[in-house]
Amino acid sequence: MNIRIGILGYGNLGRGVECAIRQNPDMELKAVFTRRNPEQVKILTEGAAVCRVEEAEAWKDKLDVMILCGGSATDLPVQTPEYARLFNVVDSFDTHARIPEHFANVDASAKEGGNVAIISVGWDPGMFSLNRMYANAILPEGRDYTFWGRGVSQGHSDAIRRIAGVKDAKQYTIPVESALAAVRAGENPELTTRQKHTRECFVVLEEGANAAKVEAEIKNMPNYFADYDTTVHFISEEELKRDHSRIPHGGFVLRSGVTGWEKENSHLIEYSLKLDSNPEFTASVIVAYARAAYRLASEGQTGCKTVFDIAPAYLSAKSGEELRASML
Repeated sequence: MNIRIGILGYGNLGRGVECAIRQNPDMELKAVFTRRNPEQVKILTEGAAVCRVEEAEAWKDKLDVMILCGGSATDLPVQTPEYARLFNVVDSFDTHARIPEHFANVDASAKEGGNVAIISVGWDPGMFSLNRMYANAILPEGRDYTFWGRGVSQGHSDAIRRIAGVKDAKQYTIPVESALAAVRAGENPELTTRQKHTRECFVVLEEGANAAKVEAEIKNMPNYFADYDTTVHFISEEELKRDHSRIPHGGFVLRSGVTGWEKENSHLIEYSLKLDSNPEFTASVIVAYARAAYRLASEGQTGCKTVFDIAPAYLSAKSGEELRASML
C-alpha cells in the first residue's frame, strides 16, 4: 500500500513536495489543503483533492503523513503543534534559535495525539545538520564553519513579506569569499556571524508604504537580519519578476580538525550543495523524511523527532538487503 500524503500549503514548497511525491513510487498524494479558495488552486496530480484548511481534520484517518509547507516566521510555530495532534507530520521549521522551543511544543502535541512529528527537515536545518554532527563525532577536536549561498532564502524572504507595507520580496544570502577561503586554507579563523555572510534584499513596497520604516524593520529583525550587514533595494514588481524569479541556493559545511598524539595531522571535511531550486530540493528531503515518519509510526513510536534521531535506512524506499548490496 502506498504511503498516503497530504500537503498543507501550496506555495513554492508545497508544489515542490507534489513533484517529489511523483518520483517516489511508494507514495501517493491524496489531498492539498489551502487557505485560498480551492477552486482557484490548480494542482498537477490527477485524482488528488484540493480542500480548505478547515477541512483537514476530516481527513484524520485518510492520510498517513501530513507535510506542512508554511513559513517558519508565523505559520509553523502554530500549525505544527496543532496538526501533530491529528496526523503524523513533517515540517521545515528553520529558525535555528527557536528549534528547542518548537521541539518541546510539537513533542507534547504529538504524544498527546499518538503521532510522530519530524521537525526542521530540509538542507539547513537538515542535511547540513547531519554533516555537522557526523564531522563533530569524527573530529572531536576542531572547529565548525557553515556558509550559505549565494542564494535565495525562503524563510528570510517570507519574513520580509510579512512586514506591513511589503508587497513582495526576495532575500539573497551571500558568503564572504575571503572568510571561506581562509577556512579552506586551514587557517581556522574565528569568525563572527557578520564576518561570514552578508544579506541582500530586493523589496517591492505596497503603494504609500514608508520605505525607511520598512528598511529599519528588516535590518533590526532578530534571528534574521540584526546580526548581518544587510543591504535593502526597493524595486518595482516588474523588476522583481524579471530579475529575481528563480530560487537558487546552496552552501558549504566544513569542519577542520586534528588527529595524532601530538595533534600533528590536520584534516578538513567539506560538504557542499548547489541547488537550482531551493524549495524543490527542500521538498525532496522532506518527502524522504515523510517515509521515515510513516515507518516510525508503524512501529508504534510517538513524539517529536529531528534528523539526528532517525536512522538513514528509514529514508530510503530500498530494503535493508538492497542498501547493503548497492550502497554500503
